[in-house]
Amino acid sequence: MSNQLGVLNALDAAKTQWYHFTAIAIAGMGFFTDAYDLFSISLITKLLGRIYYFEPLSEKPGTLPPRIAAAVNGVAFCGTLAGQLFFGWLGDKLGRKRVYGLTLMLMLICSIASGLSFGKSPQGVMATLCFFRFWLGFGIGGDYPLSATIMSEYANKKTRGAFIAAVFAMQGFGILTGGIVALIVSAAFDHAYKAHPYNVDKEHSTVPQADYIWRIILMFGAVPALLTYYWRMKMPETARYTALVARNAKQAAADMSKVLQVDLNAEQEKGDKIGTEQFGLFSKEFAKRHGLHLLGTTSTWFLLDIAFYSSNLFQKDIFSAIGWLPKPETMTATHEVYRVAKAQTLIALCGTVPGYWFTVAFIEHLGRFTIQLMGFFFMSVFMFAIAIPYQHWKTNNTGFLIMYSLTFFFANFGPNSTTFIVPAEIFPARLRSTCHGISAAAGKAGAIVGSFGFLYAAQSTHHDKVDRGYNTGMGVKHALLMLGAVNCLGMLFTLLVPETMGRSLEDITGENEEDNGHQQTFSVEKVPV
Repeated sequence: MSNQLGVLNALDAAKTQWYHFTAIAIAGMGFFTDAYDLFSISLITKLLGRIYYFEPLSEKPGTLPPRIAAAVNGVAFCGTLAGQLFFGWLGDKLGRKRVYGLTLMLMLICSIASGLSFGKSPQGVMATLCFFRFWLGFGIGGDYPLSATIMSEYANKKTRGAFIAAVFAMQGFGILTGGIVALIVSAAFDHAYKAHPYNVDKEHSTVPQADYIWRIILMFGAVPALLTYYWRMKMPETARYTALVARNAKQAAADMSKVLQVDLNAEQEKGDKIGTEQFGLFSKEFAKRHGLHLLGTTSTWFLLDIAFYSSNLFQKDIFSAIGWLPKPETMTATHEVYRVAKAQTLIALCGTVPGYWFTVAFIEHLGRFTIQLMGFFFMSVFMFAIAIPYQHWKTNNTGFLIMYSLTFFFANFGPNSTTFIVPAEIFPARLRSTCHGISAAAGKAGAIVGSFGFLYAAQSTHHDKVDRGYNTGMGVKHALLMLGAVNCLGMLFTLLVPETMGRSLEDITGENEEDNGHQQTFSVEKVPV
């Protein structure tokens, strides 16, 4: 690779150093915050229903009406989708660093604002909550392409996949922390304010102070964002952006000399000759070189998120359906939050968190393609294994918990991690953040389909068992069968995704070739390690 700039070569060959772990921590805390903010809503939707939609004559506690529930659950995803597209594009136009602090500040402000949602009527509170959660999602959306791109451009080629996976793995800790915070807050309120279950005392089963619980849980999301802001602002721009997009090899060498603590030559003249052939996102040249890759990354992420988010957001409904959670009318409002949080924390601890770190451990040995294909395959297997003998699991909660945890384990030791990693590696530096944003936005479109669709589809086929305000659905069993089929489609589209293990980013995209009419095209052969 004689044409490779010295500064990029130094990054590729660098031994794992302290700055790698600093970058993982800074980018990872953003993802920790993302996951906490996105998934904490599922812990409090039942409580919101009890507080704001209480009906004195009803035999069951209040629940959010269908449209409100869909909006509260899904509005952050709509914001995330928009943010991924906008900040992905902006990250290529203005630079990764300049946009990076903006996304975190938006997340910090909107986390606090979500907890301060105001209004005199239930509709007013829900409207303001949805407004702030949309903009919270917008900030979260920006974190996806920027964190992945920054980590891929900072990492060395030997451990790049593991480093990007480690950033994404912080999502698992965010989900886990959401459950733990909800457990602590609900337990404290349960202890401080005694109440009778709904079937004993309807009016007083939800204490007035319960309104603070959901607000505290949502506002806690601002804490990790606040802790990370200073360090995020201190990070230098990535050398790959500075050298290949901003065309300033001298500045790239100066920045990375400080980071790597070695002297690097500027090589401005050489930088001017490398990767000068420009083509836009909508050009024939891009379609020829990367069209199938973009189809592969968008389709697999879309299909994965339909299954992953619908399963994650509606755990509480699935737990209720199999009898793992007591009937709502037998609990107080605060105790219900505690039970939902306990169930979600157990799933995160048993399946979600370990899956992420298995990817970190094995991605540089098995490769991205193998892990993604294997993950989709086992997700299909376990979805079908839960759905087909569904009646059996109603009397075997332990078996259900194991199977359900394994579904999440293979989502995270599989496509949930790899769909995040690959788009940060296979596209040219000047389009990397944009293409990652497009791929991630396709994923969030899948999450929207999953969260809105599953809400209705998972309703019981019997009129008397349907949640108030909903029509009958296909039932949890058939909804899970459908998710299994979605995972099978994911396996098929994975065949479009190339292997990138052990290769320099410029080698993958052909950016280290001089513009002499023989620029290298993308090669998809598997690289032995």
